[in-house]
Amino acid sequence: MSGAPTDFGGGSIWSRPERGTRGPAPTHGRDAIAAAAVELADTGGLAAVSMRAVAGALGMAAGSLYRHLSSRDDLLALMVDRCVGELRPYPEDAGDWRDDMVLLARHQLELYRRHPWLADAIAHAGTPGPNTLAWFDTCLRILQPVRAPVTAKFEAIAMVTGVVSLFARAGASAGPLTFDHVDLAAYPHLAAAFTEPPPTAAPRRDLFERTLRGLLAGLLSAEPG
Repeated sequence: MSGAPTDFGGGSIWSRPERGTRGPAPTHGRDAIAAAAVELADTGGLAAVSMRAVAGALGMAAGSLYRHLSSRDDLLALMVDRCVGELRPYPEDAGDWRDDMVLLARHQLELYRRHPWLADAIAHAGTPGPNTLAWFDTCLRILQPVRAPVTAKFEAIAMVTGVVSLFARAGASAGPLTFDHVDLAAYPHLAAAFTEPPPTAAPRRDLFERTLRGLLAGLLSAEPG
């Protein structure tokens, strides 16, 4: 784009200075840019976030934003890392790594529900920023007692995030699937399922927690230290 500096030097946005070495001093830092972009996304989704829209929200010319960023992917990286920073302060250790991971995942689920666009943005964010690295570091701290390879721990962290994303998307959908006013005569297994009496046992843990605990048990089968 015309007016974009060429002195960022490539690489991750996190390895670059706040601005290029040429041009006037910036009037807004990365945090202000990220905050404006997050507000736009919370209101109108990721489609509402463009370099021009963010610059307009900050009272800047569109070309001026390129003194700070080289692309929209840089912008997404800032947005993601700012939102992940909302997970701080991290929960204190409860004494059981499973409980700690479930609690951290609940906070992550609340974050994804506050920012429904976040799961999509993460897929394009590239190199993780400082808040994201701190979150990974916290997960590995929680999993320290587990006698499992570090690759298995990273797989578990990734799968927990996948479950969080799935539940966040399900919660944002139009509503649960309903079979009201549907003729189930041709579907005997469905019909039988709805004629079973309700359970009388004590309610189990919610589906989110049961899914996470089952996942962690399957991926990290080693005993805690």
